[in-house]
Amino acid sequence: MTAQLSEPVRAWRADPYADALRAGRGPLYLRRSDGWLLPLDVARWCAEPDEADATVLARCRGPVLDIGCGPGRMVAALARLGRPSLGVDVMPAAVERTVRAGGSALCRSVFDPLPSEGRWGTVLLIDGNIGIGGDPVALLRRAARLTDPRGSLLVEVAAPDVDERVEVHLDDGDGAWGSPFPWARVGARALGVHAAEAGWSRAVAWEAADRRFVRLTR
Repeated sequence: MTAQLSEPVRAWRADPYADALRAGRGPLYLRRSDGWLLPLDVARWCAEPDEADATVLARCRGPVLDIGCGPGRMVAALARLGRPSLGVDVMPAAVERTVRAGGSALCRSVFDPLPSEGRWGTVLLIDGNIGIGGDPVALLRRAARLTDPRGSLLVEVAAPDVDERVEVHLDDGDGAWGSPFPWARVGARALGVHAAEAGWSRAVAWEAADRRFVRLTR
């Protein structure tokens, strides 16, 4: 029997997101209840890895799990380098595009059972994916269970010093779609606090091309 889809998964499977991935471009936004819009950089996600992505790829060690892989640019790049890697995403169109690009991916939530739990050398949460589920501590704990004890979690954080939990809708510029779902935005300082609570003991930050990242280890 197929499990009933959660509301966040239903929301990400809304047509505007699938259409944007297939087209390789937006506009696409997360809309808060107060009308504030967070642009989603679909064109960058669908392009080849950029300068900032290269700094992430250079820090990957061992087999790599990309949580919320989207159209799979990181997984495909790792595959071209001969590195074992797997993407997971709740969006079928994202998984299809990842596979077409030469990567491996599963259509699954990070909170579902996943292959090789506890044995991934590197786990990725980039492109704002620390926001998945709206509870960074729960996501960081889940990532810790997926990662080898000697491995690392590479997280992209928001540029501002922010720590917020919100409900959002997908918005294609013509209005909101689907049910609201929880999301989070976390800056580097807040990530350090949440990471310590989730069992990560060391954080090293870096910046590249106006994007900010943190490497967490235990």
